[in-house]
Amino acid sequence: MKKKPLVWLPFDPSELGEPPTALRYEVVDPMVRVPDSVAEVQFYVTPYNMGPAVAEVLPRMTSLDVVQTLSAGVDNIRGRVPDGVTLCNGRGIHDTSTAELTVALILASLRELPRFVRQQERGEWIRDGFTQSLADKRVLIVGYGAIGAAIEARLLPFECEVVRVARTARAGVQAIGELPTLLPEADVVVLIVPLTTETRGLVDADFLARMRPGALLVNMARGQVVETEALVEALHAGRITAAVDVTDPEPPPAGHPLWSAPGLLISPHTGGASSAMWPRAYRLVRAQLERYATGEPLANVMSGDY
Repeated sequence: MKKKPLVWLPFDPSELGEPPTALRYEVVDPMVRVPDSVAEVQFYVTPYNMGPAVAEVLPRMTSLDVVQTLSAGVDNIRGRVPDGVTLCNGRGIHDTSTAELTVALILASLRELPRFVRQQERGEWIRDGFTQSLADKRVLIVGYGAIGAAIEARLLPFECEVVRVARTARAGVQAIGELPTLLPEADVVVLIVPLTTETRGLVDADFLARMRPGALLVNMARGQVVETEALVEALHAGRITAAVDVTDPEPPPAGHPLWSAPGLLISPHTGGASSAMWPRAYRLVRAQLERYATGEPLANVMSGDY
């Protein structure tokens, strides 16, 4: 009897509720162990935290049809996927979590919550003027995709204006080439672009110099989108403030200038890591497996630029 197609999962298949019975499942983390069934895998769901071993195992998967990531970004695996294998990303899994953290970082920075935490630790009660409100601010979302739309949905109730920017212009969305004229008018600039050859180093000294004095930069994309040295210089000059969930290098080593840069709030790349992630991951993976088992087209196929 012909074997059912094999699926490698990074979690117990029971988390999917009732996964398709036309497939068989193994729980595998290749960063821990690569079982002998590696040559039989046809559908590979990668672990959420992808180390180098996740991509290194791909050449050994000689029966591979599909790679499904649990991350929206695929820059760390895309170049390793063999020709003829379909790569699907985790679009939709992290929208809620990432959007929530984005708003949290914006509010924490504008309302100076880190200062209040430090004062509390010292047992100090200091009221020394007004902080910035999100209300009436103009927020630039650079990289207006699914996560960008989720961020916008959570920002608008705060009575701010949102300007959408993407790689190419479309109705209601401006092209990334318009940034030189958009940056001087923005109070908050949110980066949520994928890491590509075009976006690597996008935020350089010129980009930062064009930002409105006192504006807030929020990086929810990848650390390499921002030139670290230029950011540190702009922060020390007091021209802007920043909140970042990603850094370059990541994590910054002890003593790195990012740790002590003034006006900078850092979270440790935790944008998608909340209680909202796994229910959405399970729903996406189950839907993809159902499509695969029945021969239907897969969702989130990474077939071109993104």
